Amino acid sequence: MARRLTPWRWVVLGLAALYFLVPLAASVIFTVDVPGQGVSFDAYTKILSADGFLSSLLLSLELAVATIAAVLLLMVPAVVALRLGAPRLRPVVEVVCSLPLVVPPIAFVAGIATVLKWGPEHLSQTPLFETFVVIQNQNFPVVLVLAYVVMALPFVYRALDAGLRAIDVRTLVEAARSCGASWPQALLQAVLPNLRGALLNASFLTLALVLGEFTVSHLLGYAPFAVWIYNVGGEQAQMSVAVSVLSLLVTWALLLALAGAGGGRNRTASSRG
Repeated sequence: MARRLTPWRWVVLGLAALYFLVPLAASVIFTVDVPGQGVSFDAYTKILSADGFLSSLLLSLELAVATIAAVLLLMVPAVVALRLGAPRLRPVVEVVCSLPLVVPPIAFVAGIATVLKWGPEHLSQTPLFETFVVIQNQNFPVVLVLAYVVMALPFVYRALDAGLRAIDVRTLVEAARSCGASWPQALLQAVLPNLRGALLNASFLTLALVLGEFTVSHLLGYAPFAVWIYNVGGEQAQMSVAVSVLSLLVTWALLLALAGAGGGRNRTASSRG
């Protein structure tokens, strides 16, 4: 049976490679083929000097770091407490964390925009008015961080849940507590080191989400990296595609590095065992 399936595996792998590589190759050709000039790499060399490139990229990276920190601070204690103290609530939490996959982004951002418009009108005489103003700061829109945290919940929950399934959390916590560690110390020194792979997976998925998110940021009037690529595409199509290709290659490189690091740790642990 295995011998019969092997050729079909190669066929499926080849079709998948064509599906991903052919559009990528067409994009690369489009960026370097200049009509009347031949091959030119000006679309890539002009990226760093393009207006708004560095500012939009830095804004997206800052939003990504803030989102990763916020979602991990929210979800790591929650999933650990869920597994230790309330395992019956796991289906409820799983459904709640999966809701962002069900709600369309356009409906999600429409609700956010409605609340942001409603707040200043009804809360102008309260301290909450300043909060609504601060979270909409153009230099660092906290409202995008809050939106990205909600959007990242399904991916972060799945990554952390898979990591917790691979270890005996209760034994680790009980051992740490028996040695005199407090609950925060048990979480930081006993549980988190064993969740390193899951934390890296969750962080990478959140980073990819923030760098590629367009709908929420564009409709709320902000210009992170994905919106900048869209705006450049209307004026300089080749540069826009070149930036997209580089972003995709960098994302793949990060994914391969993460997979290699995780595989290296697993091989080391197996050899020690």
